Amino acid sequence: MTVRGRIAGRPKSGHSAGIGQSGSRTAGERLRAAPQAVAITAAVLVVALTAVITALVSPGGTRTAAHTTAVRTAPKAPARTPGGTAHPGTAGHAPAAPTYPLVPDSIQHAAETPGRAVNITIDDGPDPVWTPRVLAVLAKHHAHATFCMIGPQARANPAVVRQVVAAGDRLCDHTVHHDEAMDKKPVAYQQAEIMDALTMIEQASGGARVSYYRAPGGAFTPASRAFAAHHGMRPLGWNVDTKDYERRGVGTIVRTVKDEIGNGPTILFHDGGGNRSQTVAALDRTLTWLHTQGYAFSFPKVN
Repeated sequence: MTVRGRIAGRPKSGHSAGIGQSGSRTAGERLRAAPQAVAITAAVLVVALTAVITALVSPGGTRTAAHTTAVRTAPKAPARTPGGTAHPGTAGHAPAAPTYPLVPDSIQHAAETPGRAVNITIDDGPDPVWTPRVLAVLAKHHAHATFCMIGPQARANPAVVRQVVAAGDRLCDHTVHHDEAMDKKPVAYQQAEIMDALTMIEQASGGARVSYYRAPGGAFTPASRAFAAHHGMRPLGWNVDTKDYERRGVGTIVRTVKDEIGNGPTILFHDGGGNRSQTVAALDRTLTWLHTQGYAFSFPKVN
């Protein structure tokens, strides 16, 4: 039977008291739980932020436009010459061709020094034994010489080439193969003989100027002279051939100079091609005699 006057679904007094107490505890717990809620919320935010950052920086992660535009393009590497020297700003461009001074293509014999002067020229080296001995004789007499070098000899003896340059002497291109019949061969062959030797001598010397070109055996042609002059090398002849390579004795070599010096100032000796002990001794005696005759020691004219 239903008890009248009782609201349906209302709990009994005991439960009413319980409801009242429960509501009172909830309000207090809310106050005590507020810091915990803040901490939980912060933790959730930290986890979310960490996830976002991980997605952005991990491999394959999605990047925003701002990240894309911030990436810098690496600068292009500078171009390099065949020798390996870097030249900034020349990427994609060939190195500039070397420039050479303008010189005449006629065969030169005259000395730079006016008056009574001679040009000592030394052919067919450099040689690791005889060239330093020739240099020692020149130094003894305070004289200089022009060394006409064969390309492969220069390439094989770069220290000797640089010793010649350091002594204040001059360099001359004497071709690659010392072919005394090169004037009978194609122009392209002559040019290769000259240019390949020039490259070898320049590299061996560390970039010193090669001022002259002497054709082996005097086998000049108009084309070879023009080609040499175009590359800054004056064609160089001689007036006195000592024929020291024949090894006919020191006295004979010296006597040849004395007999033929009237032909002109340019005298030819050799430091390559074999034993040059006679040449070294004859050069010493020749320089002594030239000095007593009042000759100055000069270089051939280039221009």
